[in-house]
This record gives sequence, C-alpha cells and structure tokens, in this order.
Amino acid sequence: MENQDPAVVDAIKASGESTLEKANAKAKTKFDQFINISLNIAVTGKTGSGKSSFVNALRGLQDDDEGAAPTGVTETTMVPAMYEHPEMPNVKLWDLPGIGSPNFKAKKYLKDVNFKTYDFFIILNSERFTEHDIMLAKEIRKQKKSFYFVRSKIDNDINSEKMKKGFDEQKVLSIIREDCQKNLKELGDPKVFLISSCHLEKYDFESLQNTLEDELPEHKKDALLQAWPVCSDACLEKKINMFKLMIWAVSLASAAVAVIPLPGLSAACDVVMVVSFLTRCYYAFGLDERSLTRLSEKVNKPHLKDLAKSKLVTAIREKALARLQASAALAGISAVEYLLSLVPVVGSVAAAGISFATTQYLLREGVNDLANTARVIRKEAGLTFVY
Repeated sequence: MENQDPAVVDAIKASGESTLEKANAKAKTKFDQFINISLNIAVTGKTGSGKSSFVNALRGLQDDDEGAAPTGVTETTMVPAMYEHPEMPNVKLWDLPGIGSPNFKAKKYLKDVNFKTYDFFIILNSERFTEHDIMLAKEIRKQKKSFYFVRSKIDNDINSEKMKKGFDEQKVLSIIREDCQKNLKELGDPKVFLISSCHLEKYDFESLQNTLEDELPEHKKDALLQAWPVCSDACLEKKINMFKLMIWAVSLASAAVAVIPLPGLSAACDVVMVVSFLTRCYYAFGLDERSLTRLSEKVNKPHLKDLAKSKLVTAIREKALARLQASAALAGISAVEYLLSLVPVVGSVAAAGISFATTQYLLREGVNDLANTARVIRKEAGLTFVY
C-alpha cells in the first residue's frame, strides 16, 4: 500500500480489510446492501386502531395524499396490503388485517398473512391491549421474531384530558403507559411506545426508532434509518453520520481504482453510484418537496421551501441528476465535472483531475451541503433543540 494514494490507503483502513482488492469487494457489497437491502415492516392490531395512518406516517405521507394507505372508521384492510416507501422502494410497510374478530386464532392469522415475509411486527392499539394482541405476540415470539407494542392516537387522549382541571400531560402519559403494561404482564412487561401519527416529533416515536435500531442487524438498521421520517435533531444527525460513514465504501465502489496502482493514474467515477448515494441522502434528510411542504404547513412557515436552494439540492429536485445518471455511460468526464460544479468548495480539488481523492471529496462535501441545508431548515422551523 506504500505506493498508493493516501486517500485510498485511508479507505482501505476504513474497510477493515488488508488489501485494496478485498476492500473493493467489501465496498461493492456494502453499497449494494445500503441501496437495495429489503426491510419489511408488518403493522397489525385491532380494527380501527390507526394502522393505515401509522403506515402513512412512516412513509412520510398524509392520509389524503396520493398513494397513501386508505383509512376509515371501519376495517379497510381485508388482506395484507404492501406499501413501498415513496423514495426507498427496498423498504416496504405491510398494513395487515385487523385482529379483533371473535374467531381470531393467532397461528392461523400469521399463516394467512405470510409470517415469514416480515422482519418484525408492530402491534398497534388505540385503547388497551387485548387478549388478541397478547395471543399474537406469543405466537410471534414462539416463531422467533420481534414484536413491538405501539399505543396509537395519543394526541386524542391528551386533547380530551386537557379539558379537566389540574391537567398534567406527563401524568396522563404515565397512566396510559401503566394501563397498557398492566395488560401485558404475562409477556414479561414489554415496553409500550406511545405514538401520535399526526405528531411524530412528540411522545415515543423517536424512542421506537432507537429501539428498532438497537435490535436490527446492521444492514437492516441502515435501511430503517434512511426511510425513517426526520422527527428530531438527533434523528437527523444519526442520518448524517450514517451517510458519512458510508463514504469510504461509495468512493471505492464508484471509483475504478487499480489493484496495482500506476503513478499518475486517475480513477474513473461511476456517476450512477454517486448520484444514487446523494439522492438517497437528499430524501433521507427530508429535503424533497413533499417533506418540505408538509413541514412548512405544520409550522405555518411557507418560506421554508425557499431555504433549500443550494445548487446540489436544486439539481436533485429538478431531476438534473436523474438525467445525468441516465446518460452517465455516455457522459464521461463531463458528467463528473457537472457534479463537481454543484459543490463550489470541491472546485480547487478537482483541478488536479478526477482522482479517487476527488470522488471521495465530492461525496463528503455533497453530504455536508445537504446536511447543512437540512439543519438550517429545522432551525428556521423552530424545531432545533439542544440535546
């Protein structure tokens, strides 16, 4: 490695491998997993508990958006309904039929909804958890998969309690949590997450995310974090860190770095990989038009969308990068130069040619550009807190 570019040597070290050849192979595997690994989340529970609204919230959609899971006061899900994440189709959410029927049998239910499809189950209820919820959890545990109890529509409970004298929100939440856990004692006192699908930034939504991250395999965790809505500063910073930690892999996977280096040899840049990575970053940070529109309406600040105006953000929004990706095979060096021009600070580095180090620097500065834009928007929205 002594004759190699120091940036390549650093990337090999980051890979944990001993040779460039092994590091290249690992980088390609990691990039493929990062973009394509499947994550299937099953959402089930009592009819009318808000399963469809929860599925929509996880997909960054409102109930009346195009492509949203249908909601209603009666059971709208009669068979398992699969909904892809709008921007990350490898993440799929399954809205399963309600489990409140008198003839409910957990074993048969899991067979009917194709149990093996899902990575884990969210068991949802808007009231107390029932014997059906417990029966289902026991059967899921017996078949060695994970389940998580989510108490939904917490905002409705809080709003109704606000009318009472001496209202204390934390006390109300404690009472609800204790009531839920009391009914689940025979399962070993599992954690219950209190959620509002309308207000993801409140209550236990972030705690649910943290728990899922802790218990999922590494590659599945990356899929979850990419698709999970930005519900706090801490969530955003986790996403930023995840993308930064992937830069070594994308740099190696996208650059045709020779195993036996030749002096002065520049690396070709696979524009498709770089564009896919930065576009994923853009959506994961909530910089797409739909996410910004929803946020601006929520905080009543229409000008928030105008803050996402860096050249890179604009290029992704206007599909300029998608067109570049489609023509990457023909674009050659000019495609890379276009990418470099979107992040001004990269210009001086690029002057020496499209080397591996330049590709790596482009990715680093591109992620920083998108991350800083997302931070500015959250601050202007009044959502920035000190942790």
